[in-house]
Amino acid sequence: MQIVPGARLGSYVFERPLGVGAFGVVWLAGREGALDQKVAIKVLHPQAAVSHESVERFRREARALKQLSSPHIARMYEFVVGPPFGFALVMEYIQGELLSNVFKRTKLGVEDTIYLGQNMLRGVAEMHTHGIIHRDLKPANVMLRPIQNGWRAVILDFNLSRFKDGKDETGKPQGALTTMGSAIGTIPFMAPEQIVDARRANEAADVYAVAAILFNAVAGHPAFDMSSFRQKLTDEAAPVPTGRTDATAMAFAAVIAKGLMRKPQDRYGTAQEMLDALGQIPRTPPTSQRTT
Repeated sequence: MQIVPGARLGSYVFERPLGVGAFGVVWLAGREGALDQKVAIKVLHPQAAVSHESVERFRREARALKQLSSPHIARMYEFVVGPPFGFALVMEYIQGELLSNVFKRTKLGVEDTIYLGQNMLRGVAEMHTHGIIHRDLKPANVMLRPIQNGWRAVILDFNLSRFKDGKDETGKPQGALTTMGSAIGTIPFMAPEQIVDARRANEAADVYAVAAILFNAVAGHPAFDMSSFRQKLTDEAAPVPTGRTDATAMAFAAVIAKGLMRKPQDRYGTAQEMLDALGQIPRTPPTSQRTT
């Protein structure tokens, strides 16, 4: 069944599409009788719904989101299976601007980038606490949500996530959806080991992705782009070009350098470790007061 404005899913009324991805389409919807209460509904494409791999990734995304509770992760309200749309995730509607759109027009200062990193790493630390590896952290999966006197970063889209120990939240084994030697993710923000084999991605791979995003925020470009990504398999990233030599900028550059180390054992082992390192950086207040 095709989704059109006014179509219904239980008590939800579809209003307008928010975006289309490889696996599904996301719609803005309101609850019947309370249409000011907005949600985002992600519906699996009909052509994807006949693929065992796509359906299992969608189910895995729902299982992962069910475990998580953080202001830095979009919440899931319901997972709906059945007519009229097959598979659907009803999620918190996050108003704001995608970080990828911000990067298209501007760079961030060091202090605001530290704040961005702390926001993201709080969300990633929550995932890691539950044994969940995101595997696709990138600017297009981060929303900057307006709050009083500033913004808050919220992580979206867990379609490529996996449970670290190979089991879901019930303790049952997960089916293998990634074959040996396969790379999944987004190249400029993928750790070297994830490019070689996505099944090797663990907490350190998510740490690498956050560091790569923060590098991009300050530099205005990725540490490695699509034309030079093979270098990340053999070379360390160049220092992040902050354009500053003060203690804040130097300490920030050191954190990013460690987060981007080629070998996972040389990086921060967990998001919490990198979060703690950012918290120890001496810094002046950012341009506007932030709320975490």
